[in-house]
Amino acid sequence: MVIKKAEFIKSYSFGYSGGDKREICVVGRSNVGKSSFINALCNNKKLAKASSTPGRTRLINVFSINDGEFNLVDLPGYGYAQASKSDKESWDELMGHYFENANTLVQVIVLTDIRNTSQKDKEMLNYLYYYQIPFTVVATKCDKITKSALYGEIGKVSSHLMLGRDNIIPFSAVTRFGLDKVLDRFDQILHNDQEQ
Repeated sequence: MVIKKAEFIKSYSFGYSGGDKREICVVGRSNVGKSSFINALCNNKKLAKASSTPGRTRLINVFSINDGEFNLVDLPGYGYAQASKSDKESWDELMGHYFENANTLVQVIVLTDIRNTSQKDKEMLNYLYYYQIPFTVVATKCDKITKSALYGEIGKVSSHLMLGRDNIIPFSAVTRFGLDKVLDRFDQILHNDQEQ
């Protein structure tokens, strides 16, 4: 797949339950690099706003890809330790409403830091398993480790999430390592969805 055009549509604070296009959404901890992932994917450094302060994204941001071929949905980051209890509950409610009502959702891209997979990531996968929502795991920030350490770190992510190595795509927004594999995965997701 080639993403030739990506446009920001709208931000939603609550009540968004999917649009009329197929959707692939991106989730992950608040400091995992979701904005950098989206910008690298769409080859537009200014598309998704990255903040130096984790936990800033408290909205559902929707982007149109290739003139409506599908929508890319950026959900608020989870697991930010310094967030208040009410903020955490608000984020949980926001995401829960989306997952329970988004009829056009075809895949969830779960981002995890290759150096630090957390219990929150595991809980997210358990949630998706429970509701039978298909997902793909992308291990970000591969530029932060050496090439020789990559295989071992993928093994740690695999073990922690109880997921096969082949089901994890290593990725770096800085070097664009793994970008082709992510785009191939998007192509596969959308092609399979059309056949169903």
